[in-house]
Amino acid sequence: MNDTTPPLDHLPEPIPFHMSLMARLRAYFFAGILITAPISITIYIAWLVIGFVDARVVGLLPGNPNTYLPYQFPGVGLVIVIGLLTLIGWGTTGLLGRLFLYLSEAVLNRMPVVRSVYSWVKQVFETVLHEKGTPFREPVLIEFPRKGLWRVGFVTGRTPGRAQDIVPGGLVNVLLPNTPNAATGFLVLVPQDDIVRLDLTTEEALKLLVSGGIATPPAKAAASVQPERTSFTAASRSNK
Repeated sequence: MNDTTPPLDHLPEPIPFHMSLMARLRAYFFAGILITAPISITIYIAWLVIGFVDARVVGLLPGNPNTYLPYQFPGVGLVIVIGLLTLIGWGTTGLLGRLFLYLSEAVLNRMPVVRSVYSWVKQVFETVLHEKGTPFREPVLIEFPRKGLWRVGFVTGRTPGRAQDIVPGGLVNVLLPNTPNAATGFLVLVPQDDIVRLDLTTEEALKLLVSGGIATPPAKAAASVQPERTSFTAASRSNK
């Protein structure tokens, strides 16, 4: 016998076959959940949205469109809404449409409370839906709520006026979304020298926030994330 052969009492015990089989089945089970859950939830949410729009829109029509069709098609109400919005958008490009829009805004701007709500809603939709609008310009890191604790945020612009005279270089608007509900958060005005730029896309940063840090960016992008102080002076000028 070779002297280098270890004694039999020091060899590791073989893994039972049934244990390895259960581990494989469990891995297959979780893999199936990982594949089917996002697709199923997405289809379910889409089905709820389509059903909600159909129930509201079709009920307002004088006759149910499904009665004129050989089969009942879900999404008829959604198609009607999309077509109506497209028609309205096309109509506002003409002279009469612009005149109607001007008169409507003139009436709304004369109402004390309504004009504030209308102005706020219009500004939000113009910022989000405008082709050149960039509501989340760049993912950044700032120290919040105290030194040593860093939070992911997004540069949303600059507040004109005295906010730019408080510190040299002015203040930058940074939105700090909450986790996992990124629709809420905090707006903080931060000196541009206290902002750390992240080499991440907006989508990667949002996934990181919503998942609570579980959905990290790819290894290549994560390795290139380096704390780097940046200046938004030139960027703010180019976006004006």
